[in-house]
Amino acid sequence: MGYKTGTDRKQLTLLPGTLDEYIPEDHICRVIDAFTRQVDLYRLGFKHTELKKTGCRPYDPQKMLNLYIYGYLHRIRSSRRLHDETLRNIEVMWLMEGLAPDDKTVCNFRKDNTGALRQTFREYVRVCRNLGLYGEEVIAEDGVKIRANNSLKNHYNGTVVNNEIERTEKKINEHMDALEKGDKEEGKGPVPNGKDIKAALEALKEKKERYEGLKERIEKEVETSTVDGDARLTMTNGEGRKVDVGYNVQTVVDSKYHMAVDFEVTNNSGDAGNLFGMTDRAKEMLEVEGLTVLADKGYYDSEDIAACEGNGVACLVAKRKPGGDIKAEGFRKEDFAYDAKEDAYACPCGNVMKCMRTGKKNRGKEYRVYANYGACRKCQRKIECTKYTHREMWRLGCQDIVDIADERTGKNKDLYRQRQEIIEHVFGTVKAIWGCRQYLCRGKPKVTAETALSYLAYNMRRTFNIFKESKLMPVFGRGKGG
Repeated sequence: MGYKTGTDRKQLTLLPGTLDEYIPEDHICRVIDAFTRQVDLYRLGFKHTELKKTGCRPYDPQKMLNLYIYGYLHRIRSSRRLHDETLRNIEVMWLMEGLAPDDKTVCNFRKDNTGALRQTFREYVRVCRNLGLYGEEVIAEDGVKIRANNSLKNHYNGTVVNNEIERTEKKINEHMDALEKGDKEEGKGPVPNGKDIKAALEALKEKKERYEGLKERIEKEVETSTVDGDARLTMTNGEGRKVDVGYNVQTVVDSKYHMAVDFEVTNNSGDAGNLFGMTDRAKEMLEVEGLTVLADKGYYDSEDIAACEGNGVACLVAKRKPGGDIKAEGFRKEDFAYDAKEDAYACPCGNVMKCMRTGKKNRGKEYRVYANYGACRKCQRKIECTKYTHREMWRLGCQDIVDIADERTGKNKDLYRQRQEIIEHVFGTVKAIWGCRQYLCRGKPKVTAETALSYLAYNMRRTFNIFKESKLMPVFGRGKGG
């Protein structure tokens, strides 16, 4: 018994007559091409959509956009690898109509159209809304950490730079001592090579000047990266490192089919303070007056939640656990009952604590201060309550609204549990399956363009899977070659 046999390489075959015959009718390439043909690339801001009468003819932006969407759908993000695909991949040949731009041209398309690629993602969201793929009621928000094209060695803060400056100055002093010693012992035997020492001194002085320049930048920016200047230290969580240099991509996902609604690339390691801005953008994208947002405890910021509630967004956000040491004995904050109608607290001893003044703390947040100084002075159990002359209760000005949101979260635990499966579906696909764990480009605008391509590819794959029973193509319409 022999092996299975293939086709003789020298055997004459009757291949299909056109490229179009190689691509099945229900192939995702036809979806890519149909979408890019129907959008107004000039309105989105793509370069070379207006042709000049003179000069070298450019590549059609529609073809280049086809190439990038296909690449991000198939784990191919490098411009060199995309160029290789134009020469060997029949699907890419169909999308490009046989064109094979060099890798520099491919790279420049992404670099020159950062804003347009972001708008293309948003345009596809609008198309999918018209297809009914967004529920437009419940969204989930979270941040995903993606490494920058910048190693930890090329990231500096004040401590690192000061240590390097001290180390460099120490080496400069050692070389100066060696030169001085060589001058004194000249003619008495072997001496250090003065020429080599002077060359080393020049290199050390240049190094010191470079670090002093970094120190000036750090005084303004707290930290800085020398390769990707916009990247910052982030907690990676699950990437095998505790911290890395990267970006925190704030992402909003709709609950109906787990489709991305919008995103924002930030260089803040934490998520706090992003809830209002992202939900407001989601409302704009979905063109709705109200939403329900699901977010983890990293987003629990009282003023941010209150702003969302006032903007028509119902928040289901996990509450942070109180920081600091919890009193083992005595009266805790939870033992003081607040009466919203009377705007007063009742202490465990039954005394009424009324609002006495307003104050600010915790980064300038407005608080109302409640106390009953007379009752505290006479209280027999004051030692169980406070070590000071009286006890004060500090209440945020927006705490009434936050309490309503907290109560809503407690009553809708089943809905809140869906948060992780909604949002992590996107992150798992883009990072774990497609391998977008580190950006190839540098700088926030280019990184934003990369993210837009990743999320556009994700949404297109979701759309294709949802409508693969021949419903998608008639809606998009058939373009030339499709």
